[in-house]
Amino acid sequence: MSAPLLVRAARCEPVERTPVWFMRQAGRSLPEYRALRERHDFFELGRRPELCAEVTLQPVRRHGVDAAVMFADIMTPVAAMGVDVKLVEGVGPVVDSFDARQLRIPDEVAPEVCEAIRLVRGELDDDKAVVGFCGAPFTVAGYLIEGKPSRDFVKVKGFMYREPDAWHALMETLAECFARYVCEQVDAGADVIQLFDSWVGVLSPADYAEFVAAHSERILDAVDVPTIHFGTGTTALLPQMAGDVIGLDWRVPLDEGWELAGNPGAQGNLDPAALLAPWDRLEAAALDVLERARGRNGHIFNLGHGILPQTDPDAVTRLTELVQSRTVEARV
Repeated sequence: MSAPLLVRAARCEPVERTPVWFMRQAGRSLPEYRALRERHDFFELGRRPELCAEVTLQPVRRHGVDAAVMFADIMTPVAAMGVDVKLVEGVGPVVDSFDARQLRIPDEVAPEVCEAIRLVRGELDDDKAVVGFCGAPFTVAGYLIEGKPSRDFVKVKGFMYREPDAWHALMETLAECFARYVCEQVDAGADVIQLFDSWVGVLSPADYAEFVAAHSERILDAVDVPTIHFGTGTTALLPQMAGDVIGLDWRVPLDEGWELAGNPGAQGNLDPAALLAPWDRLEAAALDVLERARGRNGHIFNLGHGILPQTDPDAVTRLTELVQSRTVEARV
């Protein structure tokens, strides 16, 4: 039995068409998800495997995408480490108080997520992949130190510069736990792991090399399945970013970003806001991404960040069909 389409593309193998999935495809824009949220809060959906699996599978059923990405919060592993995390509507993860000395690495990081992965893998067609994911140490450390999402991460940078030994000790602890977390996901049936470093683009290339790169690489190296490494605003960092596939945001043309990253696979990179545009403009933007990929092995079609909450689900379905049909035609 051949591997799922997304897995083969991530390995840069020849494929019959370009695989397509979307970051944040589960939840947010889907009415079936909002119906569940009327009865269950966000963290309950993540803690109950059957509900987590249902939310994860909803976009696969609706859109026909080539992968199910697990519905879990970026802060799930640090909650297991003893951090009190709140999800504030319109803000994101909020941590009222944090003491790195109190962090503990549990024997089992997220059994509920892993049970949900098993349920999803059992429901999913063999040609569709399960994407497990994990927040990268820098981005998660940012939430812990800043207390909430930040535009400039001044507290984080100040801590890095003033106390580099303490910074690396924190990053090593997070990386150890997160490596365990992604291994658990693979053991449960995840076919691919994506590492999200949403905010790492605030760093210079020199700071990324000194303070971050090795810790992210430790997580990516922990698994023997294809890995996708994604961040926003990372054009200057792409030559340093490890991973089998580099996720590109919309701020760099796909072909230019792919060249900067070297020779791995590339994922992306349509602007999520394009899904709010009239169809002719959305179609043109999507076809431009495909033209820049030029049918090269290793391309995975995705957005340059997550689906926006106000996105019309029908636009996502139509975009999925466009990518799948056009890339089949291009290979015939």
